[in-house]
Amino acid sequence: MVSTLIQVNGVQLGVELRGEATKGCLVLLHGFTGSAVAWGSHLDSLAASGMRIVAFDLLGHGQSAAPSDPQRYAMEHCQADILAALHELGVCEGEATLLGYSMGGRIALYTALSGFFRALILESASPGLASPVEREQRRASDEALAASIEREGIAWFVDQWEKLPLFASQQSLPVTHREALHTQRLHNRAIGLANSLRGVGIGVQPALHARLPTVDIPVLLITGELDQKFCAIARQMAQQLPQSQLHIVPGAGHAVHLERPREFDDLVRDFSLRRNI
Repeated sequence: MVSTLIQVNGVQLGVELRGEATKGCLVLLHGFTGSAVAWGSHLDSLAASGMRIVAFDLLGHGQSAAPSDPQRYAMEHCQADILAALHELGVCEGEATLLGYSMGGRIALYTALSGFFRALILESASPGLASPVEREQRRASDEALAASIEREGIAWFVDQWEKLPLFASQQSLPVTHREALHTQRLHNRAIGLANSLRGVGIGVQPALHARLPTVDIPVLLITGELDQKFCAIARQMAQQLPQSQLHIVPGAGHAVHLERPREFDDLVRDFSLRRNI
């Protein structure tokens, strides 16, 4: 078990490292308000299968830097930082599978367009918003939320965030799990979360729908059956990705890895190891 910091492109990134690369490498990108440690037992469970695990704190989250310039959080910078950090860690092109959840899934999809990865796993992710009108509406709502985070603080925001209908199914998690997740979210900084919304929120990210047919690597799409919105998005993506497979996990909502951890690990492990044989 190793927690470390890496300096790349003028910023600091927090990283959690596990395992040895006897069967390839798996790179994990968390969702908004998360962190590398938020993957919890998944890091050790997946490492036990023989993969090297590299989990990043995305910019503005966890131990990573929280720049004051929102543009520093943009997709192109996320991609450049991730690739530079993997180079520093000695991960070679074609060696790693990239996994991203929610916001991390959007970043993972964009980063996979670099051609660096051998395979891609997207959990409850999307290619963005196709409509310019919808993008502008979302950009405006994200800006309002970012301003509220800065004004009201992290504790207020986390309370509001956890009440969203998107996360309603997480109420079935054990109390200890919900408390740990709540505590982890509180460790983020207001400026980091606010500028993450401004710089890499779904309203400002490039819409990637037209580029899906160019992602010519194996892609596993994971969604929870209770999250109907993202199930529909995943079905649409599956039709456009040349080498995709879709798995909808029964009884799970948006955060499949939290709500059905064993099924999630089995899916990720089986898919990744097939790529690394």
